[in-house]
This record gives sequence, C-alpha cells and structure tokens, in this order.
Amino acid sequence: MATRTNPLQFLQQTRAEIAKVVWPTRRETLLTTVMVFIMATLTAIFFFFVDFLIRTGLELLLGLVG
Repeated sequence: MATRTNPLQFLQQTRAEIAKVVWPTRRETLLTTVMVFIMATLTAIFFFFVDFLIRTGLELLLGLVG
C-alpha cells in the first residue's frame, strides 16, 4: 500500500524535481530541430523510392498477367 503525501509535500517534491531538469541551450534546440527535419526528409525520400519500386513492379507483373 502506497503512503499518501499531503499537498504541501507534493509541491515541495515537485519543485525539487523541476530544479534538477537541465534545459537545452538555444543552439542545442536549433541543431536538434534541423536534424529532425533532415531525417524526416531522408525518410520521405526513402519511402518514395520504395513505393515507386513496388508500384512499378506491380504494374509490370499485372501487365504481364492481364
């Protein structure tokens, strides 16, 4: 059974935990954002080509059958 803490203790513990948080710098945030956009673009390009190859293969296969 868990012990209950009163609201004042909860707020003190919450403030103590928030004080431990290390926030990223502006530069780190910018670099991370740029990397996310680059990776999203590369992933989109990859799946575009995978889709193109599958579609082309299916069209060839269905063209031979039909």
